[in-house]
Amino acid sequence: MTRHWPWEVSLRLENEHICGGALIDLSWVVTAAHCIQGTKEYSVILGTPKLKPVDFPKGVSIPVKDIIMHPKYWGRTFIMGDLALLQLQTPAIFGKYVQPICLPEASYNLKVGTQCWVTGWGQVKQRFSANSTLTPELQEAEVFIMDTKRCNRIYRKKSLIPHLVPLVLGNMICATNYGENLCSGDSGGPLACEVEGKWILAGVLSWEKACAKAQNPGVYTRVTKYSKWIKQQISNGALSGPQTSAWLLLLFWLLQPQMGP
Repeated sequence: MTRHWPWEVSLRLENEHICGGALIDLSWVVTAAHCIQGTKEYSVILGTPKLKPVDFPKGVSIPVKDIIMHPKYWGRTFIMGDLALLQLQTPAIFGKYVQPICLPEASYNLKVGTQCWVTGWGQVKQRFSANSTLTPELQEAEVFIMDTKRCNRIYRKKSLIPHLVPLVLGNMICATNYGENLCSGDSGGPLACEVEGKWILAGVLSWEKACAKAQNPGVYTRVTKYSKWIKQQISNGALSGPQTSAWLLLLFWLLQPQMGP
Protein backbone atom coordinates (compact mmCIF):
# COMPACT_ATOMS: atom_id res chain seq x y z
CA MET A 1 0.00 0.00 0.00
CA THR A 2 1.45 3.31 -1.01
CA ARG A 3 -0.96 5.40 1.00
CA HIS A 4 -3.43 5.09 3.85
CA TRP A 5 -7.15 5.35 3.30
CA PRO A 6 -7.97 5.97 6.96
CA TRP A 7 -11.74 6.38 6.43
CA GLU A 8 -12.17 3.01 4.72
CA VAL A 9 -14.18 0.47 6.70
CA SER A 10 -15.08 -3.14 6.10
CA LEU A 11 -18.75 -3.78 6.87
CA ARG A 12 -19.13 -7.24 8.37
CA LEU A 13 -22.10 -9.51 8.78
CA GLU A 14 -21.29 -12.25 11.30
CA ASN A 15 -17.67 -11.26 10.70
CA GLU A 16 -17.81 -11.90 6.95
CA HIS A 17 -16.89 -8.89 4.79
CA ILE A 18 -19.96 -7.88 2.77
CA CYS A 19 -19.39 -4.25 1.75
CA GLY A 20 -17.17 -1.23 2.02
CA GLY A 21 -18.01 1.97 3.81
CA ALA A 22 -16.56 5.32 4.85
CA LEU A 23 -16.15 6.85 8.29
CA ILE A 24 -17.57 10.39 8.27
CA ASP A 25 -17.73 11.17 11.99
CA LEU A 26 -16.71 9.68 15.35
CA SER A 27 -19.71 7.35 15.43
CA TRP A 28 -21.00 7.32 11.86
CA VAL A 29 -20.24 5.34 8.71
CA VAL A 30 -21.79 5.79 5.24
CA THR A 31 -22.43 2.73 3.08
CA ALA A 32 -24.91 1.63 0.36
CA ALA A 33 -28.47 0.77 1.43
CA HIS A 34 -28.43 -2.37 -0.72
CA CYS A 35 -25.69 -3.77 1.52
CA ILE A 36 -28.12 -4.04 4.42
CA GLN A 37 -29.94 -7.36 4.62
CA GLY A 38 -32.51 -7.07 7.35
CA THR A 39 -31.97 -6.93 11.09
CA LYS A 40 -28.78 -8.81 11.57
CA GLU A 41 -25.66 -8.28 13.64
CA TYR A 42 -23.37 -5.91 11.77
CA SER A 43 -19.96 -4.60 12.75
CA VAL A 44 -17.30 -2.52 11.05
CA ILE A 45 -13.55 -2.95 11.01
CA LEU A 46 -11.53 0.27 10.93
CA GLY A 47 -7.90 1.19 10.66
CA THR A 48 -6.50 -1.63 8.56
CA PRO A 49 -5.87 -2.31 4.85
CA LYS A 50 -6.07 -6.06 5.57
CA LEU A 51 -9.27 -7.99 5.12
CA LYS A 52 -8.21 -10.40 7.88
CA PRO A 53 -6.56 -8.00 10.29
CA VAL A 54 -5.00 -10.63 12.57
CA ASP A 55 -1.52 -9.64 11.50
CA PHE A 56 -2.30 -5.92 11.64
CA PRO A 57 -2.85 -5.02 15.28
CA LYS A 58 -4.24 -1.58 14.46
CA GLY A 59 -7.51 -2.97 13.10
CA VAL A 60 -10.46 -2.20 15.39
CA SER A 61 -13.86 -3.88 15.29
CA ILE A 62 -16.91 -1.90 16.46
CA PRO A 63 -20.48 -3.24 16.51
CA VAL A 64 -23.16 -1.28 14.63
CA LYS A 65 -25.78 0.08 17.04
CA ASP A 66 -28.27 1.48 14.57
CA ILE A 67 -28.93 1.64 10.82
CA ILE A 68 -30.74 4.46 9.03
CA MET A 69 -31.80 3.69 5.47
CA HIS A 70 -32.43 6.57 3.10
CA PRO A 71 -36.23 6.92 2.82
CA LYS A 72 -36.10 7.03 -1.01
CA TYR A 73 -34.07 3.84 -1.38
CA TRP A 74 -35.58 1.75 -4.17
CA GLY A 75 -34.83 -0.68 -6.96
CA ARG A 76 -33.08 -3.85 -7.91
CA THR A 77 -31.10 -3.48 -11.11
CA PHE A 78 -30.95 0.30 -11.31
CA ILE A 79 -30.93 1.43 -7.71
CA MET A 80 -31.94 4.83 -6.36
CA GLY A 81 -31.40 6.50 -2.99
CA ASP A 82 -28.76 3.86 -2.31
CA LEU A 83 -27.43 5.18 0.97
CA ALA A 84 -27.44 3.95 4.55
CA LEU A 85 -25.97 5.44 7.71
CA LEU A 86 -24.50 3.19 10.38
CA GLN A 87 -24.25 4.46 13.93
CA LEU A 88 -21.44 2.77 15.84
CA GLN A 89 -21.93 1.44 19.33
CA THR A 90 -18.80 3.19 20.59
CA PRO A 91 -17.08 6.16 18.93
CA ALA A 92 -14.01 5.46 16.82
CA ILE A 93 -10.70 6.67 18.19
CA PHE A 94 -9.02 8.82 15.56
CA GLY A 95 -5.33 8.28 14.86
CA LYS A 96 -2.97 7.78 11.96
CA TYR A 97 -4.99 4.86 10.55
CA VAL A 98 -8.49 6.02 11.50
CA GLN A 99 -9.67 9.39 10.17
CA PRO A 100 -13.02 10.55 8.84
CA ILE A 101 -13.48 11.77 5.28
CA CYS A 102 -15.22 15.14 4.77
CA LEU A 103 -18.73 15.40 3.40
CA PRO A 104 -18.99 17.80 0.44
CA GLU A 105 -21.29 20.80 0.75
CA ALA A 106 -24.61 20.30 -1.03
CA SER A 107 -23.74 23.11 -3.46
CA TYR A 108 -20.35 21.65 -4.39
CA ASN A 109 -20.01 20.76 -8.05
CA LEU A 110 -17.47 18.10 -8.99
CA LYS A 111 -16.17 18.92 -12.44
CA VAL A 112 -16.05 16.28 -15.15
CA GLY A 113 -12.51 14.95 -15.40
CA THR A 114 -11.70 15.42 -11.70
CA GLN A 115 -9.30 12.72 -10.58
CA CYS A 116 -10.59 10.60 -7.70
CA TRP A 117 -9.88 7.23 -6.10
CA VAL A 118 -12.05 4.22 -5.47
CA THR A 119 -10.94 1.74 -2.83
CA GLY A 120 -12.09 -1.64 -1.59
CA TRP A 121 -11.41 -5.33 -1.25
CA GLY A 122 -13.63 -6.39 -4.17
CA GLN A 123 -11.76 -8.59 -6.62
CA VAL A 124 -10.90 -6.61 -9.71
CA LYS A 125 -11.40 -9.05 -12.56
CA GLN A 126 -13.59 -11.84 -11.25
CA ARG A 127 -16.50 -10.00 -9.71
CA PHE A 128 -19.15 -12.28 -11.14
CA SER A 129 -17.25 -15.44 -11.91
CA ALA A 130 -17.97 -18.51 -9.85
CA ASN A 131 -14.62 -18.25 -8.08
CA SER A 132 -15.07 -14.59 -7.18
CA THR A 133 -12.70 -13.83 -4.34
CA LEU A 134 -11.86 -10.82 -2.25
CA THR A 135 -8.37 -9.40 -2.19
CA PRO A 136 -6.60 -9.73 1.17
CA GLU A 137 -5.19 -6.20 0.86
CA LEU A 138 -7.17 -3.00 0.22
CA GLN A 139 -7.05 -2.11 -3.49
CA GLU A 140 -7.12 1.37 -4.96
CA ALA A 141 -7.93 2.54 -8.48
CA GLU A 142 -7.58 5.97 -9.99
CA VAL A 143 -10.77 7.11 -11.70
CA PHE A 144 -12.10 10.29 -13.28
CA ILE A 145 -15.50 11.90 -12.85
CA MET A 146 -17.51 11.35 -15.99
CA ASP A 147 -20.29 13.33 -17.64
CA THR A 148 -23.58 11.88 -16.34
CA LYS A 149 -25.34 12.15 -19.72
CA ARG A 150 -22.54 10.25 -21.40
CA CYS A 151 -22.62 7.64 -18.64
CA ASN A 152 -26.39 7.33 -19.08
CA ARG A 153 -25.94 6.75 -22.85
CA ILE A 154 -23.59 3.83 -22.16
CA TYR A 155 -26.13 2.12 -19.89
CA ARG A 156 -29.04 3.07 -22.16
CA LYS A 157 -27.56 1.01 -25.01
CA LYS A 158 -27.69 -2.09 -22.85
CA SER A 159 -31.14 -1.57 -21.40
CA LEU A 160 -34.62 -2.51 -22.55
CA ILE A 161 -36.27 0.28 -20.54
CA PRO A 162 -37.86 2.94 -22.83
CA HIS A 163 -35.33 5.55 -23.91
CA LEU A 164 -37.17 8.49 -22.42
CA VAL A 165 -36.38 7.20 -18.95
CA PRO A 166 -32.86 8.08 -17.82
CA LEU A 167 -31.14 5.32 -15.86
CA VAL A 168 -28.32 7.42 -14.45
CA LEU A 169 -30.09 10.18 -12.55
CA GLY A 170 -28.88 13.46 -11.12
CA ASN A 171 -28.47 11.95 -7.67
CA MET A 172 -25.89 9.55 -9.09
CA ILE A 173 -22.35 10.20 -10.21
CA CYS A 174 -20.23 8.17 -12.63
CA ALA A 175 -16.49 7.60 -12.64
CA THR A 176 -14.32 5.74 -15.12
CA ASN A 177 -10.72 4.80 -15.64
CA TYR A 178 -11.20 4.56 -19.38
CA GLY A 179 -11.28 0.92 -20.32
CA GLU A 180 -9.67 -0.99 -17.49
CA ASN A 181 -12.00 -2.94 -15.28
CA LEU A 182 -13.38 -0.64 -12.64
CA CYS A 183 -14.50 -3.15 -10.09
CA SER A 184 -11.67 -2.67 -7.72
CA GLY A 185 -14.02 -1.19 -5.18
CA ASP A 186 -16.68 -2.66 -2.95
CA SER A 187 -20.36 -1.91 -2.98
CA GLY A 188 -20.91 0.81 -0.40
CA GLY A 189 -17.27 1.80 -0.63
CA PRO A 190 -16.08 5.38 -1.06
CA LEU A 191 -15.31 7.42 -4.16
CA ALA A 192 -12.84 9.87 -2.65
CA CYS A 193 -11.57 13.04 -4.31
CA GLU A 194 -8.85 15.37 -3.09
CA VAL A 195 -10.06 18.92 -3.60
CA GLU A 196 -7.90 21.84 -2.51
CA GLY A 197 -5.90 19.68 -0.14
CA LYS A 198 -8.98 18.13 1.49
CA TRP A 199 -10.39 14.65 0.87
CA ILE A 200 -14.12 14.59 0.24
CA LEU A 201 -16.57 11.72 -0.14
CA ALA A 202 -17.97 12.25 -3.64
CA GLY A 203 -19.79 8.94 -3.99
CA VAL A 204 -20.77 5.57 -2.55
CA LEU A 205 -20.43 2.62 -4.95
CA SER A 206 -23.99 1.65 -5.82
CA TRP A 207 -24.47 -0.43 -8.96
CA GLU A 208 -22.74 -3.76 -8.66
CA LYS A 209 -24.28 -4.66 -12.01
CA ALA A 210 -21.92 -2.15 -13.57
CA CYS A 211 -19.06 -4.50 -12.85
CA ALA A 212 -20.28 -7.13 -15.28
CA LYS A 213 -18.37 -5.52 -18.19
CA ALA A 214 -14.90 -4.09 -18.07
CA GLN A 215 -15.73 -0.88 -19.95
CA ASN A 216 -18.66 0.05 -17.74
CA PRO A 217 -18.23 3.21 -15.67
CA GLY A 218 -18.80 2.86 -11.94
CA VAL A 219 -22.11 4.33 -10.78
CA TYR A 220 -22.13 5.90 -7.33
CA THR A 221 -24.68 7.57 -5.08
CA ARG A 222 -23.88 11.30 -5.43
CA VAL A 223 -23.15 12.40 -1.88
CA THR A 224 -23.72 16.14 -2.47
CA LYS A 225 -27.40 15.30 -3.01
CA TYR A 226 -27.57 13.63 0.39
CA SER A 227 -25.17 15.60 2.57
CA LYS A 228 -27.98 17.69 4.09
CA TRP A 229 -29.92 14.54 4.98
CA ILE A 230 -26.78 12.89 6.41
CA LYS A 231 -25.97 15.90 8.61
CA GLN A 232 -29.57 16.01 9.81
CA GLN A 233 -29.54 12.33 10.80
CA ILE A 234 -26.24 12.70 12.61
CA SER A 235 -27.49 15.62 14.67
CA ASN A 236 -30.76 13.74 15.41
CA GLY A 237 -28.85 10.61 16.30
CA ALA A 238 -26.72 12.52 18.74
CA LEU A 239 -29.87 13.68 20.53
CA SER A 240 -32.07 10.62 20.45
CA GLY A 241 -31.65 6.87 20.58
CA PRO A 242 -32.07 4.39 17.71
CA GLN A 243 -33.83 5.76 14.64
CA THR A 244 -34.75 2.61 12.81
CA SER A 245 -36.75 0.02 14.65
CA ALA A 246 -36.14 -3.63 13.90
CA TRP A 247 -39.51 -4.20 12.24
CA LEU A 248 -38.94 -1.34 9.81
CA LEU A 249 -35.66 -2.85 8.69
CA LEU A 250 -37.32 -6.21 8.36
CA LEU A 251 -39.99 -4.60 6.21
CA PHE A 252 -37.28 -3.10 3.98
CA TRP A 253 -35.74 -6.52 3.60
CA LEU A 254 -39.04 -8.23 2.76
CA LEU A 255 -40.06 -5.58 0.24
CA GLN A 256 -36.67 -5.42 -1.43
CA PRO A 257 -36.23 -7.62 -4.51
CA GLN A 258 -33.23 -9.86 -3.89
CA MET A 259 -29.97 -8.57 -5.30
CA GLY A 260 -28.40 -11.21 -7.50
CA PRO A 261 -25.61 -11.18 -10.10
